[in-house]
Amino acid sequence: MSDQGREELSQVMRHRREKLAALRERGIEPFAYNFEPTATAAGAITAFEAGEADGNLAEGGYGPSFRLGGRIVGWRDMGRSVFAHVEDVSGRVQVYFKKNVVGEESFETLALLDLSDWIGVEGPTFRTRSGEVTVHVESWTLLTKSLRPLPFGKVETDAETGERIVHSGFEDQEARYRQRYADLAVHPEVREVFRTRSRVITALRRFLDAEGFLEVETPVLQPIYGGASARPFLTRHNALDRTMYLRIADELYLKRLIVGGLDRVYEISKDFRNEGLSRVHNPEFTMLEWYQAFSDYEDQMELVERLVLYVLDEVVGERRVRVGDREIPVEAPFRRLGLIDGLSEVLGRDVHEMTQEELYKKAEELGIPDLKGAGRGKLIDKLFGELVEPGLMHPTFVLDHPKELSPLAKPHRRDARLTERFELYIGGAEIFNAFSELNDPIDQRERFEAQTALREAGDDEAQQIDDDYIRALEYGMPPTGGVGMGVDRLVMMLTGQTSIRDVILFPILRTEE
Repeated sequence: MSDQGREELSQVMRHRREKLAALRERGIEPFAYNFEPTATAAGAITAFEAGEADGNLAEGGYGPSFRLGGRIVGWRDMGRSVFAHVEDVSGRVQVYFKKNVVGEESFETLALLDLSDWIGVEGPTFRTRSGEVTVHVESWTLLTKSLRPLPFGKVETDAETGERIVHSGFEDQEARYRQRYADLAVHPEVREVFRTRSRVITALRRFLDAEGFLEVETPVLQPIYGGASARPFLTRHNALDRTMYLRIADELYLKRLIVGGLDRVYEISKDFRNEGLSRVHNPEFTMLEWYQAFSDYEDQMELVERLVLYVLDEVVGERRVRVGDREIPVEAPFRRLGLIDGLSEVLGRDVHEMTQEELYKKAEELGIPDLKGAGRGKLIDKLFGELVEPGLMHPTFVLDHPKELSPLAKPHRRDARLTERFELYIGGAEIFNAFSELNDPIDQRERFEAQTALREAGDDEAQQIDDDYIRALEYGMPPTGGVGMGVDRLVMMLTGQTSIRDVILFPILRTEE
């Protein structure tokens, strides 16, 4: 903001504080304790229109009376009357103040109100000559005095389409992330994104509950982090005098529960990975993970297909997702592509026949970052991410990842170099990751030891040895299929957002200047 802009804002805020003082001088409490609306804005409009259609309006064309509470978002002073728009969670409604109805003193107090103030109004509904359903205010009360103006833009309505067009206003995207409260207040479409997010999470729970899964909670603070390849956040537990980690995944704890006899479990969790920021990465994010005894990754592919279609039917109402301006149909069965096959086709040679040095050189040629300490599996993964992933727009199961890359997955039953693992890509982004879970404790220890070697070679995302988890496997874990899903990325596609920050209410940002 420019110095002139700051000065103008300072003057506006000073004037609002002066109005605050004037209200208190009149004995009006500017920050009310409660208010009980009898309807929402949308509900009042709907009720009036229903009465109008049935011919049940009172004399003078008045409909039922309501008490409504909301924020002032529009104001037109006509001298002896005032038209305003009040917005609540359901939308906005016009309200009409007339001096000889509310009384002279109450009407004069309206001069101390501003855009962004919260008020409560009560009165019957009617339709103005311009055709807008309106509340004819008989009494009103101030609920909250706004001391800082919201950055409303100039709003115009297209006469033909009815579309609301906002000019200027709150346009700085980073400022909108930092002040999400203001972003939500002035952008109804942003509020709808987060309503959709809530509906998505509800649908995920409903589907898994119906499939017989039990929702559980596992530790956020962990003595040993694991379940994924990532750098953790560290903290210190003073009483125990030990380093703890924010979880990067809840996989190992959920599989402990399978060992314990809870044969279908899931958790919607906040996970934390100490990594960079990008269009699809936020250090704090939401994951859904579930584990099902007596199943493998083939069973989980079928379950994932049904889950995706269920969420689309329940939340979107049609089987398609949006990526930017592109609409992508979602139809089962989803395409299946072997990871090695897909990368080999792009490279023009069999990846299995390439040495680690050749893979490294190819990654360097492509300018792929963070290659230090990368083993063969990680190099294959990075090359696939660079060369193949962006083209996976339609739903695609990418199958059978290298063993070095998947220390928690069972060896492929037909190719010991690979594991039984799939990732589901839609719109060029990974949404699901799943395994036939490794349940051989001897093999698991060897995999962890191989990860230790990678860590010592410089791969700081390699996993640690978790002796307690191996002990759990030694008690015996039945054949199990497990799935992890990025909730944020799924919501991005269902709402047509291009950045993960647009579907997280309060994303991590760099320090404000």
